Amino acid sequence: MKRRNKMVAKQETHVSDAKKAKVKELAELMKKKTVMVISIKGLPSAQFQDIKKKMRSKAKIQVVKKSLVNFALDHSGVKELHELVPYVDDSTAMLFSDTDAFEISGILADEKSPAKAKAGMIAPSDIEVKAGPTELIPGPDISALSAVGLIPKVENGKIAVMKDKIIVKEGEEITEPQASIMAKLDIIPFEVGVDPIAAFDGEEKKVYADIKIDKEAFLEGFLNDYGRAIPFAVEINYVNDTTIDFILAKAAAHEGTITRTITGEPEPEVVAAPVEAAAETQTQETKSEEPKEASATGLSSLFG
Repeated sequence: MKRRNKMVAKQETHVSDAKKAKVKELAELMKKKTVMVISIKGLPSAQFQDIKKKMRSKAKIQVVKKSLVNFALDHSGVKELHELVPYVDDSTAMLFSDTDAFEISGILADEKSPAKAKAGMIAPSDIEVKAGPTELIPGPDISALSAVGLIPKVENGKIAVMKDKIIVKEGEEITEPQASIMAKLDIIPFEVGVDPIAAFDGEEKKVYADIKIDKEAFLEGFLNDYGRAIPFAVEINYVNDTTIDFILAKAAAHEGTITRTITGEPEPEVVAAPVEAAAETQTQETKSEEPKEASATGLSSLFG
């Protein structure tokens, strides 16, 4: 009996009052509308604190150990929250908010800042060095430039690059010599910030992954879809205030064709199909003017 009591006593672990209070606090925060796991990998401490400060009115951000997250989940009373556990690791933090997860994701997308390349990082896109003069003076940097595939030459007392060269392709790991040259040439290919990984929607009781929002890509896709929609709407004779002029132009062109067929008049020299030309003009005008307002309105409704 004494031996058994010793074993039970051995299994008991002491949990400090501070940890108990933290677990209780987290359990309460997990009742918010949005519980999000965010990546803070490679994010400087100063920038992280700045983002926390800017987000204070919308969300609370805390760096929490996975063990405490598990305890808090057990005390939250929401079993679906456990689906967030696989996304929590040493490079993540927790965000709690009463704001929609996708709106929060859009806000975080704006809180990015440029960052220099470091060895071991993966190139987000092709990194190219353009031909032209640099501020580097002749010396060891000539060999350093050559080592990454560039063609250096001394001009007017400074080193110039003679030919455009992609020194790191998209998806490749950046080496120390490449990172050093990028720093010397003031090439800053990265943006750092807080990236959403997964979020729990307290209203729908569901976990959403891959919720990172790229506003630039969205706007580009929006403009592309808008440009393709106009000719299609004209083709199917869908009448509205945007397409009416194009449809009338198409009708006038058809009328002219029928008239020439009946009268035997020769076809005029074709410069451009009126509908296609008009649609192209409208698309170009839209890209330079309207989408800035229209897309801004649309984005505000999506991202706040």
